[in-house]
Amino acid sequence: MSMPEPHRHGEATGRKAGVVIASTRAAAGVYDDLTGPVIIDWLTEHGFEAFPALVVPDGAPVGAALRALLTQQPAVIITSGGTGLSPTDATPEQTLPLLDREIPGIMEGIRSAGAAKTPMAMLSRGHAGAAGQTFIVNLPGSPKGVMDGLSVLDPILGHLCDQLEGSHGH
Repeated sequence: MSMPEPHRHGEATGRKAGVVIASTRAAAGVYDDLTGPVIIDWLTEHGFEAFPALVVPDGAPVGAALRALLTQQPAVIITSGGTGLSPTDATPEQTLPLLDREIPGIMEGIRSAGAAKTPMAMLSRGHAGAAGQTFIVNLPGSPKGVMDGLSVLDPILGHLCDQLEGSHGH
């Protein structure tokens, strides 16, 4: 009797990934960023070569960090923070102009996964989509919200990257 194949996350080996943390207080050193390390570890476990997380203040610096990462042509950029309703939360507004195509089902899945645990997840205004061959997704700023988002991405990220690269026969 043969052993079942281990769960595979998609071939990410050699693919680069970036992380942008939108937090004015973490960028100023008021407290430590707790979500960047979670995202970097998750990406590394999935075979991505992750750049160090960029921790930037909310607002325009998020857009600048995203544009800088896009010049490196990563397969994936994951943001955390700045997706709520406070006056400085502007990650969605900084992300949307960079997207060539939105992928609304991903954000629907992320909000749904979070809402199963807390109704506050419905307040997240993040986007997911493609900027050329790079997938960008906005996750909430809490470690639990990040974990919920990563659990949604887990079974689809490799296939999504294949499709954006044009290497999957669909």
